[in-house]
Amino acid sequence: MKVAIIGSTHAGVFAAKEVLAQNPNAEVHIYEKNDTVSFLSCGIALWVGNHVSSPDRMFYESPESLAKQGLHVHMHTLVEKADLADKTLTIKDLQSGEQTEENFDKIVITTGSKAVKPNLPGIDSDKVYLAKNWDDANALKKVSEDIKSAIVIGAGYIGAELAEQLSVNDKQVTLIDALDRVLANNTDETYSDVFANAYQEHGVELALGQRVERFEESDQGITVTTDKGSYTADIAILSIGFVPNTSLFEGQVDMLADGAIVTDQYMQTNFADVFAAGDASTVFYNPTQEHDYIPLATNAVRQGILVGRNIVKPTVAYQGTQATSAVELYGLAYASTGLNQASAAKKGVKTQTVTIQEDYRPNFMLTTDKVTASLTWEVETRRIVGGAFLSKHDISQAANVVSLAIENKMTIDQLAMTDFFFQPNFDQPINYISSVAIAAASQA
Repeated sequence: MKVAIIGSTHAGVFAAKEVLAQNPNAEVHIYEKNDTVSFLSCGIALWVGNHVSSPDRMFYESPESLAKQGLHVHMHTLVEKADLADKTLTIKDLQSGEQTEENFDKIVITTGSKAVKPNLPGIDSDKVYLAKNWDDANALKKVSEDIKSAIVIGAGYIGAELAEQLSVNDKQVTLIDALDRVLANNTDETYSDVFANAYQEHGVELALGQRVERFEESDQGITVTTDKGSYTADIAILSIGFVPNTSLFEGQVDMLADGAIVTDQYMQTNFADVFAAGDASTVFYNPTQEHDYIPLATNAVRQGILVGRNIVKPTVAYQGTQATSAVELYGLAYASTGLNQASAAKKGVKTQTVTIQEDYRPNFMLTTDKVTASLTWEVETRRIVGGAFLSKHDISQAANVVSLAIENKMTIDQLAMTDFFFQPNFDQPINYISSVAIAAASQA
């Protein structure tokens, strides 16, 4: 069996390794246009902020390590054309310029995503940076050591983290977003207001509800003009989201409007023996029970593994995702899963949400911290569809608990009566997860 893996980020790497693990005699070829594999891009802000022990540790595999495992690794190699019906790829060696055509028994599309970069005047300036891949990370790390100010465009997780790390490293930061709240697509107002206050306390200028119109270089650096004002800094960083990098396959495989490739529960496209995974593909989003586009490394890893397990025949079905995620800003930990009331409304899901605040452990302890907890459920069925937690205490695993509840279609009533331990070092007699579920069951 001859298999082509197009792209070697998380989904590609895990797919290649699992294909070979399940089929030791397979001939597995990885095609990657860049010179690195498996870059942990979620660590870019941490590296810029000097929290990474070594940049080498931001990769969990290398071309050499993959080759030692028996994979055929082709770096600096671009797949220029793909005929998925015939399973034929036209491949170009970017160093020699040589072009070849290869046939395969199976093709796996793991081409990932690309940063959104709108066609605005001046956006191609050398003073406008992206935060997506290893080259972007290198460029940002190098320039961040010398600058005194920065404009971050996009207040989602990546932009939020970059703005925070730059500000705590004594840079003057302006954070711009077209929406009227920070982390507006990740949180509801209860939580975004807390982070907005934290930014302002650390000197970050918030320019929210503003759309960028153009960029202009000047002796002072770069000026970003929005529909409501102008802001000048040494550099600007663009972090307004990602879209599937799938234009090579348009007109062949089924896609959503944004280009995400639709797969079945075994990661197969509408073409026999052609699979897709990771940021190039859809996920099955359990809170809505529909296909969606949610580019997260956790989704990519699991989908890649499933490709390997299903490459010969449908064997292990995809369990879907809750898009569980977390961020830490200025010592405040936020973790969430599934929908909140605002995102549910956009998806057409009728929900209710309850929010509580309490100490995470008994106040007879010498120290404790407040936890804010929210739970969102579908009105008609009482099925849990989302949860969120915020505290100076590490509450990250609470989101994983609610994620598991969503995947298993638990109701607020069931979660309210689920057994959680009590020990004063760790929690209250009624754990805050139980507390918010009890509050939800009482309110519904």
